[in-house]
Amino acid sequence: MKFTDGGWLVKEGFDVNYAVHVYDTRKQDNTLIFYMPYSYVGHKGFTLDGGLMTMEVSTPHADVIGVKLYNYKGVQPKTPDFHVETQEIQPVIQTEGEVYQFESGDLRVEITKGEQLNTRFYYKGQLITQSMPRSKALVHDPKGHAHISEQLSMDVGEAIYGLGERFTNFVKNGQTVDIWNADGGTGTEQAYKNIPFYVSNKGYGVFVNSPDKVSFEVGSEKVSKVQFSVPGQSMEYFIIAGDTMKDVLKNYTDLTGKPSLPPAWSFGLWLSTSFLTDYDEATVNSFVDGMLDRDIPLEVFHFDCLWMREYEWCNFTWDERTFPDPINMLRRLKEKGLKICVWINPYIGQKSPLFDEGMAKGYFLKRANGDVWQWDKWQAGMAIVDFTNPEATAWYQGKLRELIAMGVDCFKTDFGERIPVDAVYADGSDPEKMHNYYAYLYNKIVYDLIVEEKGKEEAILFARSASVGSQTLPVHWGGDSTSDYPSMAETLRAGLSFGLGGFGYWSHDISGFEAGATPDLYKRWTQFGLLSSHSRYHGSWEYKVPWIYGEEAVDVARYFTKLKLRLMPYLQAQSVKTSEVGLPMMRAMVLEFTDDIATHQLDQQYMFGDDLLVAPVFNDAGQVKFYVPNTKGIWTDHLTGKRYAGGQWYQETVDYFHLSLLARPNAIIIEGNTDNQAVYDYTEAPTIHVYELDTDATASALVYNEHGEKVGAVSAKHVDGKVKVTLEGIKEATVVLHGEETKEVAAKEGVTSI
Repeated sequence: MKFTDGGWLVKEGFDVNYAVHVYDTRKQDNTLIFYMPYSYVGHKGFTLDGGLMTMEVSTPHADVIGVKLYNYKGVQPKTPDFHVETQEIQPVIQTEGEVYQFESGDLRVEITKGEQLNTRFYYKGQLITQSMPRSKALVHDPKGHAHISEQLSMDVGEAIYGLGERFTNFVKNGQTVDIWNADGGTGTEQAYKNIPFYVSNKGYGVFVNSPDKVSFEVGSEKVSKVQFSVPGQSMEYFIIAGDTMKDVLKNYTDLTGKPSLPPAWSFGLWLSTSFLTDYDEATVNSFVDGMLDRDIPLEVFHFDCLWMREYEWCNFTWDERTFPDPINMLRRLKEKGLKICVWINPYIGQKSPLFDEGMAKGYFLKRANGDVWQWDKWQAGMAIVDFTNPEATAWYQGKLRELIAMGVDCFKTDFGERIPVDAVYADGSDPEKMHNYYAYLYNKIVYDLIVEEKGKEEAILFARSASVGSQTLPVHWGGDSTSDYPSMAETLRAGLSFGLGGFGYWSHDISGFEAGATPDLYKRWTQFGLLSSHSRYHGSWEYKVPWIYGEEAVDVARYFTKLKLRLMPYLQAQSVKTSEVGLPMMRAMVLEFTDDIATHQLDQQYMFGDDLLVAPVFNDAGQVKFYVPNTKGIWTDHLTGKRYAGGQWYQETVDYFHLSLLARPNAIIIEGNTDNQAVYDYTEAPTIHVYELDTDATASALVYNEHGEKVGAVSAKHVDGKVKVTLEGIKEATVVLHGEETKEVAAKEGVTSI
């Protein structure tokens, strides 16, 4: 929320009161409390007729400091709130001396005494950010509504990232971002997944702990500051520090939840009917059999909206005109080795047979006068299920439970963004705060049902909306992109931004959602899509099966699908790490190589796990420019063996069967011996690629099974001109040493010298 008029004035209609100095303090348990008047109080007489901002400093985790600011404490609390995990941390508090000090682990905050108010945050003795005078403010907008605002400094050369899945510029400096979920496609400043957390290349993050409409001005009101504000009388934010940006994400997900481990089968190829296409069982079989006949392995088949009757979304009943025998149809599909996904949303159209039942039992959001909250956007007379009502939740889950009993394995949980702010909830939740939070609540009740019915190991969604905590409910996809190269690029940009908010898994509609793709775009997006965490062909008015785009598109789809399946030992190991640590599988270059300043702006390439660099093609000329990070050693193209020195830019022209997929030096990439399914024995006769192992260096990799259990390990050490490869839990393998020369040998469990 912008409220200043240049450097000195306040915009007309706004009233701003800044906390000026610390007048008094109090220590309460492990919290340090500060009382900060809005004007300087040099005498007790000046304490009359003036407001007072209170600041509470606490710590929920080591290296995390919480700051709570409030004006009036006596307002009624409004729900919902994000869940924040806390630990028993004993901070070090010092109130003597020139400043107040509060330490948690290696993070320290100092608050000045005297006439000026500064709040400075240090990590391992280095200043990372600070709140300076005229930063902490109580702001009344022209309507008289109160807001609490804060400003934190940005250093020279500092870059800010994150704030959810944003399609705007990857570096957020200069942007104004409102944390407000919206169904706006992928080409505007709106976003489906808004997260009030940003991370800096200086190695710290800021999480504003509110599901409300948090407004961020990232150098866009005061160019050297990040300003953020929350409506109401209070605000809580956390400064999260770490040695690296990766450590910051680990600490943030310690607070808000780790990504759950998705089932291994979900990394295979998903195929959709598309949105508004006409289809029936014969169409579905033609797609499935067409993929199998063309040797394109398919793991999941998805039925989009029109598995139900039009105007009745959702009724959770198969349209008998096109699917007269759904149980046997699903059985036949599953006999072909497929998992089944169906589309749902949290809305009930008035024509749905479920509408009257939901209305009679009070399962929908209401208006203040008791009417069901309805409108005609999306579905005529649409109502919204109130998931704060336990009976409504059980009713909704019951409909999904029937589908699971039929053979459905998972759900595409679409929508959840257009949630009204004038609705009444069964539990009294505040509708403004529920607008963003609803996405989490909706997806959680579906995810929890799958866990209940199929077990935690089988639980996965394909979700569009998200809020804080939704990372525990994978997987998410990027929404309604258009079928062109700019949209493909903005899709990747948003995914990388999303990953910097603690989300480990992410997907997108291969070849774009809106309109039709050209064969060229289809093939290029296929390369990118099959080297993403999760891979799905989906569209709007057109089918997205590859043979529609030509025989070469079929060959490209087959090639990259099989490549991904061979990489499953590597991908499953990276997935386990994502679930344990909180790092995204697809990660921005700056996250992995923060010390290399050339990576700080990069958003057209990414790291796929720890050790593979992916540079998609974003033009119809087949040209790609990419940067190889400035690391010791030579990077190697995993597909061609071409070698690249670090710290340089390269330009290549590649065909449809190649994109730049570079392996990091001193890395081990394990490929499985199977390329027709995602789940198999990853320890059985794999090919182990050892890349550019330095003298005296050691590389290692772990192997996990489909359940996320460690079942094997590989290490390689370069000593005295020989490479000793040690296999554990792997009876035999082919080892390929990549360097100036490539060597390939057979190895058995134990130690093999090469």
